[in-house]
Amino acid sequence: MIKAIITDIEGTTSSIDFVHQSLFPYAKQHMRAFLRAQAGNDAVQRELAEVERQENRDLSLNEAADVLEQWIAEDRKYTPLKALQGMIWRQGYEAGELKGHVYADTPEALRRWQGQGLRLYVYSSGSEEAQRLIFGYSDAGDLTPLFSGYFDTRVGGKREAASYRNILKQIGLPGEQVLFLSDIGEELDAAQAAGLKTCQLLRDERTRPAAGHQQVQKLTEVVV
Repeated sequence: MIKAIITDIEGTTSSIDFVHQSLFPYAKQHMRAFLRAQAGNDAVQRELAEVERQENRDLSLNEAADVLEQWIAEDRKYTPLKALQGMIWRQGYEAGELKGHVYADTPEALRRWQGQGLRLYVYSSGSEEAQRLIFGYSDAGDLTPLFSGYFDTRVGGKREAASYRNILKQIGLPGEQVLFLSDIGEELDAAQAAGLKTCQLLRDERTRPAAGHQQVQKLTEVVV
């Protein structure tokens, strides 16, 4: 019996286009000014130190901004980039300049599953803060009360089975009681290797079907 559902965001609950055409450009546009304005912020400095560690060299603020903008262009899944993007997006959401996209079937499915007593979690390469923002400021209202927790790349990469084992340990459930939802076959394969049940979302023709997993086009079609 499934007792918990872990869902990806991009291409699963929300549009890939929203992330790549709205969120990423917003972060890139505001990155340099944000770093200047927050130069004295300890949390920002910690992430910049991680950027330097990743690059294995000292960086001026402008050089760090150059690196981060390049990482955005390359869609790098690096934790310091995701953390800084989350901070920038928070300002955008709070200013009303951003509104989190979710597919029309997403709120219906999430509310139904929670009403059935299932625990809902998010696992995305975006930071935990970014995850809370996209659901907290969604175009369907605040959906964060539906979730029991959030996981990002600090538990490991999404294509590594060990990451899903780490999540299972944290939520205290065996794999056979947990369903993982994603559009990416390699992520589903990793989750399956860790013992989780899986389902692939085929939202559009860009998604490559992955063998060995339940497949649906909408969250409301997922068999739990």
